[in-house]
Amino acid sequence: MSDNVARRGFLIGGLGGAALLASGCTSNEPAAAPTSAAAAPAPAASGNDQPGTKVTIGFSAPAADHGWIAAIAKNAEATAKQYTDIDFKPVEPTNDINQQISAVESLIAAKVNALVILPNDGQQLNQVALQASEAGIPVVNLDRIFPNKLAFRTWIGGDNYGMGVAAGHFIGKQLKDKGTANPVIVEIQGIATLPLTQDRSKGFADALKTYGFSVTAKQDAQFTVETGNEVATSLLQAHKKIDALWNHDDDQGVGVLAAIKEAGRSEFVMVGGAGSLNAMREIQSGTSVLQATVTYSPTMASSAIKLARLIAQEKGMSDLLENQVPQSITLASETITKDNVEKYLALGFES
Repeated sequence: MSDNVARRGFLIGGLGGAALLASGCTSNEPAAAPTSAAAAPAPAASGNDQPGTKVTIGFSAPAADHGWIAAIAKNAEATAKQYTDIDFKPVEPTNDINQQISAVESLIAAKVNALVILPNDGQQLNQVALQASEAGIPVVNLDRIFPNKLAFRTWIGGDNYGMGVAAGHFIGKQLKDKGTANPVIVEIQGIATLPLTQDRSKGFADALKTYGFSVTAKQDAQFTVETGNEVATSLLQAHKKIDALWNHDDDQGVGVLAAIKEAGRSEFVMVGGAGSLNAMREIQSGTSVLQATVTYSPTMASSAIKLARLIAQEKGMSDLLENQVPQSITLASETITKDNVEKYLALGFES
C-alpha cells in the first residue's frame, strides 16, 4: 500500500519540504531508536508557509490496522497542526467501504475547503469523490487512485511500478552476479485486485525480463502479518529451493520473515517493500535473507495536507513557475541496502 519524500527536490520549496521529518515518521528524539508514532515534518522557510486564509481540510483514510496506514494518519495530523491557518477535520478511519463513503459525505455536507482521501478502494470510492469535486471541493487523492480524473484535483502517491522495477533490478543484478541460470523467483503481493499491486508486479516482471528472468510463482498476502506468514509458509513448502523473493509490503513482511526463520531457509535473497524500521533493522544486521527494501513512504500524507492547503488557498508551489499545484505528483522509489540504510532510519515506520 504506498516512497520516501524527503529527497524529492520539487517538494522542497512549494510544499515547504513536506517530507523532511524532524525525526522521521516517528515521534521520539533519537533517530536510532524510533517508535511507531509519527513526527511532524518541519516546515521550510518558504513564503507559502506564512499564515494565509483559514481553510478547513477534511481527511479520510482506512483504519490504522498496520504500521504504514498508522503512519499515514499520524503524518497527516502532525502536519496539519503545524499551520495556524488549517482547521483539520479527520473522520473516523474505517475499512468498511460504505462507512468511508458516509464519512466523506459528512465532510462534503460540512462544506470543507479541501479533502484529502486515501480510499480503501479507488474504484468503489470514485463516485463520492466525484460528488465532492462537483460540489466545488477540491480532492487531493492520496495513494490509491480514483479511476475518474474528474474525481480529484491532484493525486499524490508512490511509484508502484517503480517499486517493482527497483526490486527487479536489485534481484536481477544479484542473480546475474552469481551466475544463476533459470532462477526460482517468488513474489508475495499485497492485495492482488488493487491497481497499485498490479503496477508493482508489472514493474517487477519488466525489470526481471531485462536480465532474462521471470517470476516462477506469486501469491497475494492481503497486507497482513498473518496472511504473509501463511503465504510464505505455503511458497516455501512448494519450492524446496528458491533463489530470490520479493515481498511487496514490509508490514506483511513481519509474517513472511517469521515463516522463513521457522523453516530454517536462507538460500535466497529477499527484497521488501515500503521502508519499515523492522525491515531496515534486518538489513542492517547483515545476517538476514532480507538484503534490501524499496521505498514507499507514508510521509506522502504530509505532502498531501500541504498540497490541499495550497489548493484551498489558491496558491501554487513556489519552486515551480506555474500558478497552480500540479495535477499529479509521483514520488520516486529508492532502494535501501546495508550500504545506505543509516540515512533512511529517520524516515522509517514501525510495523
